[in-house]
Amino acid sequence: MNERIIVVDDDPVVLKKAWKSLTDAGMKAVPLKSGEQLLDHIRKNGSPELILLDIRMPGMDGYETLTKLRESETPGGEIPVIFLTGDEDEDAEIRGLSLGAVDFIRKPFVPGVLVLRVRHAVELIKLQRDLAGEVEKKTRENEELFLQVVSSLADAIDAKDAYTKGHSGRVAAYAKEIAGRCGYGEKEQDNIYMMGLLHDVGKIGVPDSIINKPGRLTDEEFQKIRQHPVIGGRILKNIQKMPELASGAKWHHERFDGRGYPDALAGFDIPEAARIIAVADAYDAMTSNRSYRVMLSQEEVRSEIEKGMGKQFDPRFAKVMLDMIDEDKEYKMRDHRGV
Repeated sequence: MNERIIVVDDDPVVLKKAWKSLTDAGMKAVPLKSGEQLLDHIRKNGSPELILLDIRMPGMDGYETLTKLRESETPGGEIPVIFLTGDEDEDAEIRGLSLGAVDFIRKPFVPGVLVLRVRHAVELIKLQRDLAGEVEKKTRENEELFLQVVSSLADAIDAKDAYTKGHSGRVAAYAKEIAGRCGYGEKEQDNIYMMGLLHDVGKIGVPDSIINKPGRLTDEEFQKIRQHPVIGGRILKNIQKMPELASGAKWHHERFDGRGYPDALAGFDIPEAARIIAVADAYDAMTSNRSYRVMLSQEEVRSEIEKGMGKQFDPRFAKVMLDMIDEDKEYKMRDHRGV
């Protein structure tokens, strides 16, 4: 057992006895005399497996030491602490446990009992960490499987339209980039990416003859196309793992000025993710060849995005899209098929 155990006690007799007991049992024990020394030692040497911390010490007592220690730690990375105490005070135990202590050991202690309590605590901590690691591994595997299923579904959606192969993937990538530039965290960016992949899932419910019709649609055909956000929202709303998926599918054709569909939402009533996807979706539509027109030039695309700020698009996300266009000197952000 080579784990580092720190013992903190201002009583040199107790400190020596604890250090010797743990060292004789094959553990790496570090004796310290104060809370200040403990915090300084951890700053310089990193986290130990366990801390044995006396409650009553001159200067910074055990409670204050533990409070400052917790303030310096990252969530999920807390060092387990066992309080050493000579008191039989129930309130002291309640206070210590509420601050995050995992156990109490009474002084004077029996060396063999101290060693067993420490050994059991370290083993339990290791078991908890191993279990947490397994849970994290399985969660990662499930997320990867979910992404594969979503990507396959996105490919099936794009396959309905001969002109839009790869559209969902590009929209997802552009939307994730916009989100990242707006300060979204990694998990939020991944969610936006997933929403982008599935934003057109409702097209599954639109006849291929309409989706692939060359030339202008009739009013009746256009109304059927306009139903795909509603269909998409209905398909995705029951996915319990990511209920927010439905909002990207249902509201990515809403406009910032309230003239979009299906619900004529306006401004910040439109979910933020849907506002991001709306910009990414429009950009990819303009930078792809379609049945009714050829790809627009980069200058034309930039002009359309700029004109749509505050009208079709949330100005904040449109501005980020413009920055991305300006950085794309060689016009690489587009559909490269047939070019």
